[in-house]
Amino acid sequence: MKVLVTRRLPGDALKKLAMHCEVDLWEKETPIPRDTLIDRIRDKDALLCLLTDKIDAEVMDAAPGLRIISNYAVGYDNIDVMHAIKSSIVVSNTPGVLTDATADLTWAIILSLARRIVEADRFARSGNWQGWDPNLMLGYDVHSRTLGIVGAGRIGTAVASRARGFNMEVVYTSRSINKKMESLVKARRIPLEELLSVSDFVTLHVPLTPETKHMIGQRELSLMKSTAFLINTSRGAVVDEVALVHALQNKTIAGAGLDVFEHEPSISSRLIELPNVVILPHIGSATHATRSKMADIAVENIISFMTRGRPLYEVKQA
Repeated sequence: MKVLVTRRLPGDALKKLAMHCEVDLWEKETPIPRDTLIDRIRDKDALLCLLTDKIDAEVMDAAPGLRIISNYAVGYDNIDVMHAIKSSIVVSNTPGVLTDATADLTWAIILSLARRIVEADRFARSGNWQGWDPNLMLGYDVHSRTLGIVGAGRIGTAVASRARGFNMEVVYTSRSINKKMESLVKARRIPLEELLSVSDFVTLHVPLTPETKHMIGQRELSLMKSTAFLINTSRGAVVDEVALVHALQNKTIAGAGLDVFEHEPSISSRLIELPNVVILPHIGSATHATRSKMADIAVENIISFMTRGRPLYEVKQA
């Protein structure tokens, strides 16, 4: 079986893959160019790709022997799943393994925003600090505030569980009731509009679909408190970035923490210029253990498909 791998991965998973398959690895630390991807996939049976790789009909049709796509991510909005299904190509992903790492990062962003950690770090390094001042770098309390969770899946639930240590009220919105979240933190399921209006911190944990694209836009931001913060560790396009910039500039909300962006890796210069935004380069799952485990699962999806006819985790619908 011939496999195209679009980036070198952490850990030793690729060594294991090479014991079972003929591996064609894109060695550079930048995304594989589209024309190179299409050229090198032509004779491949499998593809192990990243969320930065757009795997559409053109790419799949270039490889008549392609049987499985293993996505090194939980989300799979980079893949035209419907075309894959029509073409009898199996799509797999890496769910569950990055839940805790992403939840931890979400809390790092919440605390950074509330207590102005990034701003304070820059100020302390600048040489302008003249000593303790009762008005210096005043932020907001996290404890006993209201946390609004949009999307109550694995990551949303893990974020909620961490709110117990801060004695927070937790509200959430999702398509279905999350009994685990309600049991853990006495969370209340409420409509999105109400969640936006009552929350001090709104954190997004939904997949990117046609329904969730720009689900947070000008109208939704206008419903939030002027002292509230928006956190996004899901997918950039869930938020209308133009509307977000406008809301931040006009102090419609207090700030935002973003690990993902609408046009990655490009980040709006207007976002970068704003002091009330924490900006991270999509590092939600970036721990040694998590990224290595993701590689293990992505590889095992391919090996399992080869040996048992199905991957460990199959994506069955878009």
